[in-house]
Amino acid sequence: MQRLYEFLRRHPTWVDGFWALVLLGLSCMTAWSLEGIPGRHGWGAVGVSFVLCVVVALRRRMPEKMVLLAAATGLAQLVLDIGAVVADFALLVIIYTAAAIGARWASRLALGGGLCAATVAQIRWPQQDVTPAGQIAMALFQTVPFALAWVLGDSMRTRRAYFAQLEERASRLEKEREAQAKVAVAAERARIARELHDVVAHNVSVMVVQADGAAYVLDTAPDQAKKALATISSTGRQALAEMRRLLGVLRTGEHQEGGEYVPQPDVAQIKDLVEQCRGSGLSVDFRIEGTPRPLPSGVELTAYRIVQEALTNTRKHGGPDVGASVRLVYFDDGLGLLVEDDGKGAPQELYQEGGLDGQGHGLIGMRERVGMVGGTLDAGPRPGGGFRISALLPLKPVH
Repeated sequence: MQRLYEFLRRHPTWVDGFWALVLLGLSCMTAWSLEGIPGRHGWGAVGVSFVLCVVVALRRRMPEKMVLLAAATGLAQLVLDIGAVVADFALLVIIYTAAAIGARWASRLALGGGLCAATVAQIRWPQQDVTPAGQIAMALFQTVPFALAWVLGDSMRTRRAYFAQLEERASRLEKEREAQAKVAVAAERARIARELHDVVAHNVSVMVVQADGAAYVLDTAPDQAKKALATISSTGRQALAEMRRLLGVLRTGEHQEGGEYVPQPDVAQIKDLVEQCRGSGLSVDFRIEGTPRPLPSGVELTAYRIVQEALTNTRKHGGPDVGASVRLVYFDDGLGLLVEDDGKGAPQELYQEGGLDGQGHGLIGMRERVGMVGGTLDAGPRPGGGFRISALLPLKPVH
């Protein structure tokens, strides 16, 4: 039965053609049986019935044309004095079809014709021995089926439009979900890229400085060279451990406590970061102002990464004998960061939207991190020489 139902749905014209043949057979038998009755003409009735059956057969394929054909056939009945036949049932069918799937003009034409059909028929072929009031009542009674056919068809049109709107909305929501998923994936990739950059750039810069120092004092101060090599080894192991943890997150998608991905250093570890930089030969003055207190995890991580990237840039671009200072200021509603150095400073293109040469990704990452927590960042050369990075991170969550 299911296969038959699917077949009939795929071939609606065949279904309509079958019912058109049934209606034609009934109309022919009725027309011949009424031959000789005034207002009944056998061959004429058969011709009208045939045309109306064609209307039924093609109603869903060409609804507008079939409305016009049905109207023309009705006028022909009036002109040729061919009274009502069984095939006139096709008028109800085409009115319903026009209201359901036809163009709006065809629907209105079908409604107007249906409302007038019964009245015109009563005038053209009045009933004998029926008072005028009775004829009016009969015309009104016969008009009801035409009105109901149009109402049912228009209701079906509204229902189909409603379901089409629901399907469109569901499709649009599905596309929006896919777009949001792509945006989330892109944001996660950017976040992971920032984490990798911070881990690799900082530790590798320390290793490069230590390696250069070890090569310089290898012959004159072997003990210092050994110390530098030990620092390189320790820093390299630390970088590898952090990268393994981060790559493990990429493979498994597991979360650590607090909902953040590892590594997630905090403000308390900035002191260790400063000591590490001092051990690599960079002079850093570190001070904390205000009363330290627990901060949101996003602010903690952002503050640590800003200081880490700023000191990394100082080693890269500050030149020899550069010194730096780091200030953490606890306000009532935020955390202030100020990192300055007295070196030669970074090239201008590195702090203007990342530059046109594809570099400066660390500063871009800083701006992105600060923006994610609703803060502000200012980076640029100092008037007296060197480089300055200032950030203000609010403590209230961003909605």
